[in-house]
Amino acid sequence: MEPSDNTSIIAPCGMNCSICMSYLRERKKCSGCRGSDLNKPVTCIQCKIKNCTTFQNGNALFCFECDSFPCDKLKHLDKRYRTKYHMSMIENLETIQKSGLTVFLENERIKWTCSKCGGTICVHKGYCYSCGEIGRNAGDDL
Repeated sequence: MEPSDNTSIIAPCGMNCSICMSYLRERKKCSGCRGSDLNKPVTCIQCKIKNCTTFQNGNALFCFECDSFPCDKLKHLDKRYRTKYHMSMIENLETIQKSGLTVFLENERIKWTCSKCGGTICVHKGYCYSCGEIGRNAGDDL
């Protein structure tokens, strides 16, 4: 399964949900941050960014559309993902803002597609969910 080309799979924070372990797992699959709360981990349902009033009021689709970008919540999430998973939410959002979703999604497809089988490399686990191949270190380009 390749990372999705469906823009609804990109969370307000810039996370590509199609590379998340909750989205990739076989049982009780999550439908992504913008999808139904069915099968979502509690931490995702209660996400402070997803539940921000900016998004609840329909005033924005992504964090970069907010006057407070990047807010402390996003900075905290970004730091954790940079440290643990070698990925930056803020850089993702800046790419979307500057280059558009099409370019971002193409970059994501290239970055997270397994070179061995064409499956998807999980950002959290670091390996392909289809064949188990260890993915390249996505942090190399940060």
